This record gives sequence, structure tokens and C-alpha cells, in this order.
Amino acid sequence: MASKRRHWYEYLWLAELLYWVLGVCNILCAWLGLIFFTIPLLLAILGYGKAYCNRYCGRGQLLFLLGSRLGLSRNAPPPAFLRSKAFRFGFLAFFMVMFCLMLFSTWKVFTGAPLQQTVTLLWTFKLPWQWTDVSGVSPWMAQFAYGFFSVMMTSTTLGLVTMVLFRPRSWCVYCPMGTMTQGICMLKDPAARKRLDAEQQQGTLPHSRK
Repeated sequence: MASKRRHWYEYLWLAELLYWVLGVCNILCAWLGLIFFTIPLLLAILGYGKAYCNRYCGRGQLLFLLGSRLGLSRNAPPPAFLRSKAFRFGFLAFFMVMFCLMLFSTWKVFTGAPLQQTVTLLWTFKLPWQWTDVSGVSPWMAQFAYGFFSVMMTSTTLGLVTMVLFRPRSWCVYCPMGTMTQGICMLKDPAARKRLDAEQQQGTLPHSRK
């Protein structure tokens, strides 16, 4: 029997890996992460719903690959509090506050404050990141790169932890981008509210149910 044809978007987990390799080699490549931020929102605004979360998210694919295909996940249902609206929107609010603080740090460097060449993991642990030459760009651009890479590294770490403890794509349950795109979809199509909320509560998106 012929094998099932694979689609190009099923290999987008490679883009996630490439982002990390490039970011480690040169922190300025962290700017590329804005692609992962803008595309989900644009697709939702343009009426494609949660297509990015369900099909095109490289991080979700990578978590599924590590957790399901490689067996690194306990495959346990995520706890109820992780799926609750209070936690999801609370985490989104917290995430946005941290993002705004990152932008404020960038603004301070733009106005003359010294550049901080560190990546902060889990908003607490400062990792020295001084092997990248950022002398050729404006300090504020480098500061944004350090801050944005910190955000991406923190969210990925949380995704890996919940992947190991629960289902492979448990991060998708409370991912801030997923919460925002779901909110956009509900505003555009109130009738879809129950269906989207049910998917979120299950903690399994179409891609992760393969």
C-alpha cells in the first residue's frame, strides 16, 4: 500500500530548530521570531481561524515529534487548572506584561542606557550571551533581540516541561498566541465559541491527534 503523502507544512518543525540554531550563533537572528508572532494573528484576522495552531506551528510540531514520536512525554491529560479560562487569560496577561517590560528595556537602551548582553530564562535566570558581535547595529536593536530571545526561550522551556509531564502539545492549551487567536476567532464568529473552547479544554489540537 502506498504511503500517505506528506504535506510541506508537516516539516515546519525544522523552522523552529533553525531559529534556535541561528539565535545561538547570532542573537540578532532573534528578530526572526516576530514571524511566529505576527502570522497567527494575521491568519485569524483574515478569517482562517486557528489554522496556524492546528497546522503551521513549528513549535507544536516539534513538541509532538519529541513527545509522541520519540516517546519523551508521559502522555497524561493536562490538569484542569491549566485548561481553565482563568489560567489561560491570566497567563496571557502575565506574558504581555513581561513583553511590555522587554519593550521598556529596549526603549531605555534607545534613550542611552547601557546594553545588557544577557538572555533571561524563565524571567529569572540570566544567561551570559556575549559571544555575538553586535557592534554593527544600533544598541536598541541588539537589546530587543536579547529580550525577544529570552521570551522565546522561556516559552519553549515551559512547552518542553509540560510536554514531558503531560501530553506532547500541552503547551498549546495555554499558549498566549493560541489564546489571542482564539479570542480573535470568537470576536469574528461568536457561533464558533463553543467548538473552540471545547478543543482548548481537551488539550488536543487536530495535528496532535495524529
